[in-house]
Amino acid sequence: MFPLTVENKHVAQLLLSTGTCPRCIFRFCGVDFHAPYKLPCKELLNELQKFLETEKDELVSEVPNPPPKKIRLQELEDGIDGMDNLSQNGEGKTSIIEDGSIASKNSNLNVCNVCLGILQNFCEKEFIKKVCQKVEASGFEFTNLVLSISFPPQLSVREHAAWLLVKQEMGKQSLSLGRNDIVQLKEAYKWIIHPLFSEELGVPIDGKSLFEVSVVFAHPETVEDCHFLRVICPDCFKPAKNKKSVFTRMAVMKALNKIKEEDFCKQFPCPPNSPKAVCSVVEIECAHGAVFVAGRYNKYSRNLPQTPWIIDGERKLDSSVEELISDHLLTVFKAESFNFSSSGREDVDVRTLGNGRPFAIELVNPHRVHFTSQEIKELQQKINNSSNKIQVRDLQLVTREAIGHMKEGEEEKTKTYSALIWTNKAIQRKDIEFLDDIKDLKIDQKTPLRVLHRRPLAVRTRIIHSMETHYVDEHHFRLYLKTQAGTYIKEFVHGDFGRTKPNICSLMDVTADILELDVESVDVDWPPALDD
Repeated sequence: MFPLTVENKHVAQLLLSTGTCPRCIFRFCGVDFHAPYKLPCKELLNELQKFLETEKDELVSEVPNPPPKKIRLQELEDGIDGMDNLSQNGEGKTSIIEDGSIASKNSNLNVCNVCLGILQNFCEKEFIKKVCQKVEASGFEFTNLVLSISFPPQLSVREHAAWLLVKQEMGKQSLSLGRNDIVQLKEAYKWIIHPLFSEELGVPIDGKSLFEVSVVFAHPETVEDCHFLRVICPDCFKPAKNKKSVFTRMAVMKALNKIKEEDFCKQFPCPPNSPKAVCSVVEIECAHGAVFVAGRYNKYSRNLPQTPWIIDGERKLDSSVEELISDHLLTVFKAESFNFSSSGREDVDVRTLGNGRPFAIELVNPHRVHFTSQEIKELQQKINNSSNKIQVRDLQLVTREAIGHMKEGEEEKTKTYSALIWTNKAIQRKDIEFLDDIKDLKIDQKTPLRVLHRRPLAVRTRIIHSMETHYVDEHHFRLYLKTQAGTYIKEFVHGDFGRTKPNICSLMDVTADILELDVESVDVDWPPALDD
């Protein structure tokens, strides 16, 4: 059933005569259901012609600012015929050229003065197929996708001009037309192409999908359509570092909402002029949202930093915990890059034992994302076999939201350490036993001198929950500590020139230093433990 009614007749006649395509006419007539937009262009034009009951194959209408040339239905039919014959003669073919852009070569079509050919040339199965071929060649693994369409900002200007034209005509009939009464171009376009994309790729279109296909349109011929807005509304167009042009869609829409209708009509033709060329697709990009892998690691080396150790641009050690784990993940997930985070960090000369330290890795733009639990186990084993400096356990895929559990209440968590301590004075077992009785000792720590270059100067109160001593000899003992996370253990032992108070030196009235330090446990219940 044809979607227009008698009330739409005058508007449809007016728009068609000024060079507007049938699908855009539907939009301005408020047709908000999908089916009519999906019909072939030629069928739409024929039905529109019957609806308007034209005489002598030409529509004549009173237009406030008539275009230089009236658009004849026969010419439009010829243009549609040209599209139907794409596969026969190659003329007007939409093609992906060598630089990856897509452009229409057809110069015979009467290009819509509102959508600039979007709803004419880029709704056909041939175009969809070419885009899908590029998606499939990208090498991404996906089970659904989100389709992102970017139109040139001048389309908003042209739509505004057409709206004012129709609004004025409807006003003569005591009818009103709000901007929200018009079906948005992007919405109508997606009604048409979403089912075609889904059918061609065999996966659903899902707005929550992590896999995004981005199609960017451009129209150089009309790029200056927006420029007058900057003169009238300069506050709307402010340069941004990450934007190539100030004429973004948001900036243009802001200006259109601000400009007075009479000022707009003085600066821009209503109806907009018919262009010579259709839009072109200048970019088709595929990207996958980040995926996250979590686990726990043990570090057995006293010569391995957690992250690459680089000072003044010079690398100090060959590898790091981060790299020993992430290098394997990057390869298997075919990701572009990664971001590593963990529940705290140990110094380069500190081992992490026990059940290990929780970590998470964000893998950016991965091409492979689906793994079985067995494949993840095999990946964990591969990491563990590659180095004797680290071991990984509980490796698993997690959500972005789950990463927050690793950081939640981090300073309220506890950590357990084992330290080998040297004293300058000879000691007996009885000299250290009193430390076993100290519970929940509050200490104040100024930012240690050794990390002052990367952390702000502050005094942080921390709690030593408990201590247990094991006598070794008259100059050595082992100290087991359970502390609040974030406590600087080395400074608690030697005092850091009085910057940590109290400390082992002051408690024992000796000079003491730490020879070896191990992290025995990090008491964070995340990620969930897995069966081996």
